[in-house]
Amino acid sequence: MYTDLEITMPGNGLVLAPKEDITQHEIEALKTRFNLADAHTHQSQSPGQRRIVESLPELWYGAENQTQYQSEQEFIETFYGFHGQHTALKRRDEIYLVYAASIGMHITATYLRKHNLTVGLIEPCFDNLHDLMKHMQVPMSPLDESLFQASDAVYGNLVEHAADLDAIVLVDPNNPTGFSLFAEGNQAFLEVVRFCREHDKLLVLDLCFAAFMITSGGERCDVYDILESSGVRYIAMEDTGKTWPLQDAKCATIMSSRDLNDDIHNLVTSVLLNVSPFILRLVTRYVQDSGADGFASVREVLDTNRQLARDSLDGGLLSYCPPQINTSVAWFRINDPAVTADELQRYLQTHQLYVLPGKYFYWHRPEQGQSYIRLALARKPEVFAEAMGAMKSALEAYHG
Repeated sequence: MYTDLEITMPGNGLVLAPKEDITQHEIEALKTRFNLADAHTHQSQSPGQRRIVESLPELWYGAENQTQYQSEQEFIETFYGFHGQHTALKRRDEIYLVYAASIGMHITATYLRKHNLTVGLIEPCFDNLHDLMKHMQVPMSPLDESLFQASDAVYGNLVEHAADLDAIVLVDPNNPTGFSLFAEGNQAFLEVVRFCREHDKLLVLDLCFAAFMITSGGERCDVYDILESSGVRYIAMEDTGKTWPLQDAKCATIMSSRDLNDDIHNLVTSVLLNVSPFILRLVTRYVQDSGADGFASVREVLDTNRQLARDSLDGGLLSYCPPQINTSVAWFRINDPAVTADELQRYLQTHQLYVLPGKYFYWHRPEQGQSYIRLALARKPEVFAEAMGAMKSALEAYHG
């Protein structure tokens, strides 16, 4: 594993221990005044969301007074309906709920290992996907994000780079870059599906950032209509955890094509019985609230902080990398080849600013990620503004 070197920062005696993955950085960042590391939602509640918090006793007793199945179906109907994924609702009893997206990925990795499948995983991507499959001893090969960027070349690129693989694992929109197969219509995604169908590949989709298709002002196409009508073998995961400010109360989902359903169902039930009905009821209300306000409470915070990050940091040492889809993170390139992401992260940490070095996202070629850092945007705007002021000053002192 490509890890940090333990280092003592001069002048303050701070010892930075080696980090194996992004999550270990994110845990450390929780101790920092300006935590810009994890993409979890730390912004304040909107007026509508505050009213939900005030109704917590009602939600608690309401969950007590209905069946687990009713809580699950209310959430599934609300969540998939809000996202326009109506075809999935035709198989609502085969949408399985888990309490974190990583649990869904663990189940998927178990399936891949159980069937001895080789995987092509998009690069860059959040390192949790790679690590879960690595720990399950799933053989992986990188599929560079550039292979998917021109819709008329996607099919041929996959024939060249993925013909010998059993499964294709994609993240859409991608974390950290904001790339999406759906940014300019459906054609690129249709070409991926066509390749997988014609070459008998399993398509695995991490759609945990898909809500940002909507917050960016667009609409999600009915992905499950494409998947179901094509006959492709698939596993798809969705999540609420990166969207609504719920202090990590969340629910993730996993769904597969009919031919895989029995296997996936058995793996799900080997892991857990159910997600808390109270959490389901709470998250359902937040989704309904976003439906009522047109996602304004989420979008406005991210738009404000994204623009502030660009205004404060773009130019000089860092350049903002515009995403195709505006997600809850910002991706910056380091312009000086003599400065590594590790070095910059450690320096900023001494100023109580915690960002993520890009090397972990480049799970196959970590050296390429040394040219990037990632900032989380889902923060209280007033706190984020203070962080950007501190970061701008720190960078000017560091690089002139």
